[in-house]
Amino acid sequence: MSDDSHEHQSFETRAIHAGNTADPLTGAVVPPIYQVSTYKQDGVGGLRGGYEYSRSGNPTRTALEENLAALEGGLRGLAFASGLAAEDCLLRTLLSPGDHVVIPNDAYGGTFRLFAKVVSRWGVEWSVADTSDPDSVRAALTPKTKVIWVETPSNPLLGITDIAVVADIARTAGAKLVVDNTFASPYLQQPLALGADVVVHSLTKYMGGHSDVVGGALITGDAALGEELAYHQNAMGAVAGPFDSWIVLRGIKTLAVRMDRHAENATKVAEMLTRHPKVTQVLYPGLPEHPGHDIAAKQMRNFGGMISFRVTGGEEAAVEVCNRAKLFTLGESLGGVESLIEHPGRMTHASVAGSALEVPADLVRLSVGIENADDLLADLTQALG
Repeated sequence: MSDDSHEHQSFETRAIHAGNTADPLTGAVVPPIYQVSTYKQDGVGGLRGGYEYSRSGNPTRTALEENLAALEGGLRGLAFASGLAAEDCLLRTLLSPGDHVVIPNDAYGGTFRLFAKVVSRWGVEWSVADTSDPDSVRAALTPKTKVIWVETPSNPLLGITDIAVVADIARTAGAKLVVDNTFASPYLQQPLALGADVVVHSLTKYMGGHSDVVGGALITGDAALGEELAYHQNAMGAVAGPFDSWIVLRGIKTLAVRMDRHAENATKVAEMLTRHPKVTQVLYPGLPEHPGHDIAAKQMRNFGGMISFRVTGGEEAAVEVCNRAKLFTLGESLGGVESLIEHPGRMTHASVAGSALEVPADLVRLSVGIENADDLLADLTQALG
């Protein structure tokens, strides 16, 4: 549960203090890593703090979950072993055979794979919509729609969805709106305040921030739904371990300052790419010409650190740019302090090939880190040739 003593504090203060109560035994200012599986009971059923078994609850994980709820303005936060584990728990909590889901035409490949290859096998149907177009979302609805799924900014095309508008559509349809907030982080965007029912995070990315942990999260402002999710989290068991929880908590403490630098650097990179003769399109919501710029400016504090761009010469040219980069590390994932480059069509989004979510072959995706911006610009210039 969120700690309401931090409710009126600024984001930066909550990031450092929410859930991070000093250890009552020693006064340690950082919550200990409770690397433990089970807990001594004071007589049968006499639990200390409600802890009995670390799948069901662990004090280090509790600290993270309280922090997550506070940052997203929710009532309940839940931490998982990965982002996909969080998504799986959410879908099995909300859906039954015969239900229908609207998914975006631009989504993380792993999310698409979960819907198309796993969830569909037990009778859940899905349709694709351009969630940046409210009419497209309405057209995709059926009487059986229970969930509308949104990524904003989306992965990898940096599409922007008006969360408040789609929240109204979901309410009218009697469906839950789920927003994957991984690209923005709670520092830049607060989906629950805009009407979303559940926020999803890959904690691996900006929340952890240092490419050294894998994790996922769900946050909701609905107390009853939070209880249902917690029941399934325990019943299914894909929980965040204590050390991973501790690592994410440590990363979150610098989230605000890191996101400021990510966005500052990304703006400089995007502006340089728009001027480069071998770049045919730059996808970054901070650019005034981006079709979602005005909506992003309305619902985000800043525009984030993710950029995609398309190059002349097609797929092979895009792959060569990735291979020639030196400071930008060729690798999947995103959101770490170091800059990464990848080819979505062959890497993170290979699973959507041949589907309605297939990405352009000439697309390159950047996760712009917090290095010196001039060094990043020099590396991209030489990589583009």
